[in-house]
Amino acid sequence: MTHGGITDNDEAELIVVGGGLVGLTLAIACAEGGIRTIVVEAESAEALTGRGYDGRSAAVAYGSQQVLTAIGAWDRLAPDAQPIVDIRVTDGGWHIKGESHGHVHYSHLDLLDRKPTPLPPDTEPTTIIACEPDQPAAPFGYIIENRLTRIALLERVKTCANLTHLAPHVVTALDLASDAARVTLEDGSVLTAQLVVAADGKQSALRRMAGIAAREFGYSQTAIVCTVTHEQPHHGVAHEHFLPAGPFAMLPMTDETRADGTVRHRSSIVWSEDPRLVPMLLKLDDDAFGKEIERRFGSSLGRVRPLGPRFSYPLTMVLADTYVRPRFALTGDAAHGIHPIAGQGFNLGVRDVAALAEVLVDAARAGLDLGAMEVLDRYARWRRFDNLMLSTFMDGLTRLFSNDFAPLRMARDLGFAIFNRTMPLKRIAMRHAMGIVGKLPRLVQGRPL
Repeated sequence: MTHGGITDNDEAELIVVGGGLVGLTLAIACAEGGIRTIVVEAESAEALTGRGYDGRSAAVAYGSQQVLTAIGAWDRLAPDAQPIVDIRVTDGGWHIKGESHGHVHYSHLDLLDRKPTPLPPDTEPTTIIACEPDQPAAPFGYIIENRLTRIALLERVKTCANLTHLAPHVVTALDLASDAARVTLEDGSVLTAQLVVAADGKQSALRRMAGIAAREFGYSQTAIVCTVTHEQPHHGVAHEHFLPAGPFAMLPMTDETRADGTVRHRSSIVWSEDPRLVPMLLKLDDDAFGKEIERRFGSSLGRVRPLGPRFSYPLTMVLADTYVRPRFALTGDAAHGIHPIAGQGFNLGVRDVAALAEVLVDAARAGLDLGAMEVLDRYARWRRFDNLMLSTFMDGLTRLFSNDFAPLRMARDLGFAIFNRTMPLKRIAMRHAMGIVGKLPRLVQGRPL
């Protein structure tokens, strides 16, 4: 149930601080697993679901979609989810300065035994090859506006009998005692539980309250995020161009049918740029801003123009020194905030959720204390290697490609060519991108807890 204020239900087994995408997913999963859960969120539901809140879309990998299905939220999201069936990665972009640089093409059909027809590197697919009924090929994932995901999760919260949603409320103090964990809210109310989980983002206030240090690394890049409309359909292809200033992603969104019956093709951009240029770029009118996008992306989608507000965010990587301490755990960006390259930040958080929810539900059914280190260590061991490996890889990839040093670019392009022709390696990379590698939690397998 959802509540704006404190009720007599001020004791629970689990308190989740942070009611964003990751926090709500965790709370729903645990509540459905029989754990009495409270979510505390600083923003009101109206603010979180408003069009002006952050403007971002998330790449929801196949494994994350399985989790959202298992917790009963996917049916609400499916109509607004654009499948990603192809991914094009280029070093510099095919159209930048008229040069042809290295590229990698992933097709969701590459995961089948039969091979799709290769596409020329300088063309867009015009059709999506259908799969035989007995040989389905799942998409890599989906692009969904964060606002719509929050709406779906908040609607799902209303149907969870074991879940109390407190918003807007701010946690002002944290007490991790031997017998219980307690959080104090801004109005003086105290909530008690066996365990507190911080899901309050990269700059987690709860992480600091718990005395957990974190290392932060900068990129000298700022992300410009907005929705754009373009003349040509995207055919479900996600693009990542590695440019000297940073990665530029064009991510396919669902088409929009306007009141007059015309269809508007849409994509979400995540444009990493030199922070000194960002204020100027954000002030450009729509035509000038669209032309700057075309300069970096090319003309394959025709005329590109922004649709709605533009947002900017400084880009950093944040890694917590530890994920757990007695009666406390970190999850999502509070544990590992990474560069948006390849769109893996949300998916790492969802895999955290799936592992932590499984650990906690299993412990609760066994009659164990959810805040005990013997329980929490299982979660930390399960998730730390995957998170550290992917965070480090994405950091290295960003730094490797965010320059235009000619000899290094030639070496990168040679590596692209070799990788493109090594199908077993490509299949491993694709399964990683889909979030279906390693020891998979039950939720990632689409199974209930």
